[in-house]
Amino acid sequence: MGLKVAVLMGGTSFEREFSLASGKNVCAALEEAGHKVVPLDTTRELVPTLRSERPDVCYSALHGKHGEDGSIQSLLELLGIPYVGSDALVCRRAQNKDSLHATMEAYRELTDEPAVASWPQGICIARDAFKDMGAATALDLVEERVHGGYPVAVKPAHGGSAMGVHRVDDIDHLGEAILDALSYDDHVVIEQWIEGVELAVSVIGTGWDAHALPPVEIVPKRGLYDTAARMDASLVDYYAPVRNESLSSNEADAQAIRAEIERAVLEVYRAYGLRDLGRIDLIWDGAQARVMETNVSPGMTETSLFPAACKAGGLSLSAVLNELVSNAKERGAVFC
Repeated sequence: MGLKVAVLMGGTSFEREFSLASGKNVCAALEEAGHKVVPLDTTRELVPTLRSERPDVCYSALHGKHGEDGSIQSLLELLGIPYVGSDALVCRRAQNKDSLHATMEAYRELTDEPAVASWPQGICIARDAFKDMGAATALDLVEERVHGGYPVAVKPAHGGSAMGVHRVDDIDHLGEAILDALSYDDHVVIEQWIEGVELAVSVIGTGWDAHALPPVEIVPKRGLYDTAARMDASLVDYYAPVRNESLSSNEADAQAIRAEIERAVLEVYRAYGLRDLGRIDLIWDGAQARVMETNVSPGMTETSLFPAACKAGGLSLSAVLNELVSNAKERGAVFC
């Protein structure tokens, strides 16, 4: 017998349109699995509607602010409604791109798991420091503070869909990029620019029961894998799974590299304590898996990477989401 599932989407973040597209696909997949779906935009009427509808479980297709920063999760915890995905505390930590180093170091101190993942070195600057405390006059120091100097990546510390992300090749363009990133968030990360094979690895499960889906290789037809490219499949070539030749000319070596990439992804997934599903974005630089960010609410649009990974792994999105909502219902409400 199907469940009554409220699918939360839309919201007020910069990623509203992505969220609406994701929510539409999630609704269709859950209906295909036999569930009764209640699609809800997260307006001021959300709480009264949830209390009236009394869904068995919620699925959040919200992206960015409110969807991935723990806001909607903490609300559902207050209401006592089971939901798919990581809890509020995990979401708050995972959305902060500046938290990766501390999270990984803390995890490695607690476990004997072999260290596999690596990440770009960088710095984080607050909007107030940049605009009100004179940090803008010290941008000449960035080249020596970021290992390797230019080019650097500039991006909002919170958020997704590549909004506000820039490659900066010299100091003359640094200030403009920082200001644009700060228009999306109140902190900006400036870090090493990493060249290599761009990959997204989706994960299903929790803890030691989690497993990685086939890595998806991302090849923009021109420029960066930016916001426009993420919304228009004609601007990007996707390969699911990643092509062996992109990793190595030797097939055995390519398979070994892919296994190392998946181990690195699972290390990050477990370090953050992600639950049910997630996606880790990274670059294979020819020697290491360099993790870029962690996503607690992967996109579910027709061109998104999670559905592509499911298909490459021989799974239907409908079957995956059916299992996730069923598990969430069985787990029940979690109060943190």
